[in-house]
Amino acid sequence: MSRAAKGPSPFLFLASGPAGGKRLGVRSAASERALASVLGRERRVLVWSRRLPAWIGSSGQMGLKDQAQFNAVLGQLISRGVPLVEALDVTASAVDASHADRIRRVRAQVAGGAMFADACAKVGVVDPVTSAVYRAAERTGDLGGACAQIARTAERQVKVRSQAITLMFYPIIVLGVSVLAGWAMLTFIVPMIGKSLERMNSDLPWITTAMMGTGKAIQSNLGLFFLGVLALVIAIIVLRRAVFSIVWNVIRRLPGMRELVLAQETTRFFSVMAAMTRSGVTLADALVVGYRTVSHGKLRKQLQTLQRKLVEGGQLAKLIEDVHALPLPVRKLLIAAERSGDLEDAFDGLADDMADEVERRSTRALAVLEPGLIIFMFLMIGSMVLAIMLPLFTATADLSAGG
Repeated sequence: MSRAAKGPSPFLFLASGPAGGKRLGVRSAASERALASVLGRERRVLVWSRRLPAWIGSSGQMGLKDQAQFNAVLGQLISRGVPLVEALDVTASAVDASHADRIRRVRAQVAGGAMFADACAKVGVVDPVTSAVYRAAERTGDLGGACAQIARTAERQVKVRSQAITLMFYPIIVLGVSVLAGWAMLTFIVPMIGKSLERMNSDLPWITTAMMGTGKAIQSNLGLFFLGVLALVIAIIVLRRAVFSIVWNVIRRLPGMRELVLAQETTRFFSVMAAMTRSGVTLADALVVGYRTVSHGKLRKQLQTLQRKLVEGGQLAKLIEDVHALPLPVRKLLIAAERSGDLEDAFDGLADDMADEVERRSTRALAVLEPGLIIFMFLMIGSMVLAIMLPLFTATADLSAGG
């Protein structure tokens, strides 16, 4: 889906304030006229604006860390009886400055009579799932509790995401250093040593000839080589979503990674379900939001089927058995929780358990990656060393035989 279908376009703008001060900023708006209208309500005059490419602008939504901080502060204030408008004033000063302006716009709409969930959705400060939780909490009168639950969910997801980043950061660094070192050897060292080897022995092994030819070709066309690398980097940036999707689909099919990806998806699903059900949302309605947060094909399809059959009058205790993507102990626990009427706590506990499972599997996957990276480095660097040493061994053997 294109960004135009998702929301307003980003604008880089310059505006003057009531005291004559100038402000340069980025804001999403449907058009330049809409941007001028928004700034007018803030007593600013639009001086200049430029529409940015859609992929440069941000959606305006808070990241997980900011959401956790925002909801934690807001939940504490509301739970202590602070009115929502005043709580938003305090929260705007407590979060990162880049989001303070958006929260003040939410506060202005709430003060004007809008529902908090609708104001958040209109400003675009949070994702649709969080807006849905706010909407349900406002109906039940437990917005403070919902904010606390969302904060906990965001913190849990931050933990899971940090583990995934840590898992990928190490191999990326090692691979980057290995490729750079291999390129330097192939481009400069192998051709230099190859000249000496040619003088010693004109009949070089095929691997040495191939390495020398590749190194000389790169060395004589460094400009074209760097242009090609730059074009590749630009293509990856422009097509980053497609590239990420392909890489992610490959990774999730690797042995040992399938279980890790499923654990991450399950953690996200149960976190959302815990937040939704604690806010008074029915199980069927919560499942509609819950399965949309899952990108694991098999799990998403089975959860979608579960939701449809649940609406048709089925019972969770029977339908959950068909969700084979979930581990058997998880299904049994959900059956017991449904019979005891304690699904909210079960979802919360399962989210914590699966987050711990992600940590265990991440550690295990990293332990498997380390020897794999060593083998890769050996094959890449070792082949170049072999191409250099093999003619030396041959020349030494010929000298010994001649002597």
